[in-house]
Amino acid sequence: MGDPRRLRKKYATPNNPFEKERIVEEFSYLGKYGLRNKKEFRRHKYQLSKMRQLARSNKTLPQEIREDRFAELRDSLVKIGLVNPDAHSDDILSLSVENILERRLQTIVFKNGLAKTITQARQLTTHGHIAVNNNVIDSPSYLVKKEDKVTYSINSPFHEDQSKIWGLGKSAPKEEVVEE
Repeated sequence: MGDPRRLRKKYATPNNPFEKERIVEEFSYLGKYGLRNKKEFRRHKYQLSKMRQLARSNKTLPQEIREDRFAELRDSLVKIGLVNPDAHSDDILSLSVENILERRLQTIVFKNGLAKTITQARQLTTHGHIAVNNNVIDSPSYLVKKEDKVTYSINSPFHEDQSKIWGLGKSAPKEEVVEE
């Protein structure tokens, strides 16, 4: 019978796969944000294009419908932290892929100092050491909402002793002073 879900691609491939400027841009984002492959980058770029498409198509609707749909779109983007509560459609249209990549769990873990490097942030996330609102999230591409609290999970060895993450380990034993 098959799976009842309707599976769709969540990314779009470029028309010209060998365009040098685009390849250089993609690799710079891969390095800066610790993405595993170009597919991850293209997925977030596709999310952004869908958001912008909704904002553009909203401008052609009648006034009473336009306000309701725009409020829904704006509220969803405010929750994620991409726009302000008083944003207009131009603010949504001016979003870049960097804005979305900055809200990923992997990036937030690195920016908050829970990991030394962006790749270590990805490793800690996938191995279950990171919790969002006390729920373990093991997906580095999870978009963190503005009010979410990102910490080490309770079961993580880094929860109590954060020196383990920085490679310091235990402190050196003190020398005993023997009195004669």
